[in-house]
Amino acid sequence: MTEYSAPAGAPIWFDLMSSDPARAAEFYGAVFGWEVEGPPREEFGGYQNFTRAGARVAGLSPWMEQAGGPADIWSVYLHAPDAAATVAAAEKAGATVIVPPMAVGTEGTMAMVADPAGAAIGFWQPADHVGFTTWGEHGAPYWFESQSKDYAASTAFYSTVTGASLLEVGTGGAEDAQGPEHYSQLMYGELGYAGIMDAVKVFPPEVPSFWQFYVTVDDVAAATAEVSRQGGEVLMGGEVTPFGTLASAKDPMGAVFCYASPPEGM
Repeated sequence: MTEYSAPAGAPIWFDLMSSDPARAAEFYGAVFGWEVEGPPREEFGGYQNFTRAGARVAGLSPWMEQAGGPADIWSVYLHAPDAAATVAAAEKAGATVIVPPMAVGTEGTMAMVADPAGAAIGFWQPADHVGFTTWGEHGAPYWFESQSKDYAASTAFYSTVTGASLLEVGTGGAEDAQGPEHYSQLMYGELGYAGIMDAVKVFPPEVPSFWQFYVTVDDVAAATAEVSRQGGEVLMGGEVTPFGTLASAKDPMGAVFCYASPPEGM
């Protein structure tokens, strides 16, 4: 087991707001081997935790029409040792607050902002709920990534607010006459757990900036076949890159997610 304890500013949690939580639990259980921890927590709006090997790995929440906002969407959270101070720093750095710091029982404190490039990003100050605790094994996180329509704004924001250093690793996509798309890893000491992609040429103008994640799988082809068997839609069936074999899909309700396996020989 590869143990993980999120450094300050690093990814600590991700969760799904689903229009059909029961169907989502069945789907992700088949694809990643996740189980659901106990019945829905009614005091937390029906929230549940996905687990793998008995440890929490991701969250699952029912979509509530009266609350507004999109359904069938995943959210990413970064570790905020002091959520109030982090949100204040985020506002000063150009973010817009979506959800101010809010205690979630004794589990911790959550907040959500829109970064200066327009991507929604959450912050989690852990208490009883420490986030996910494994990394890089089947069903555990593999990587987190901001697909940014304003690369300069995103790199400046996350280095300022999270304290991570930036490691430019070259292009994040095809090059053309207008120059390459850039990609930076967010480094927490010697290790990187997230990146920022210059996504202006990757997605059409109407697609806003967003955060995404990759879940580790032992076999991308097998996971892709399972996605189809379970009623999901394969978007990218497995692209071999220097960073591993990467794939993406939609679950049966339309939520987009990504998965990956390490490069050959690793």
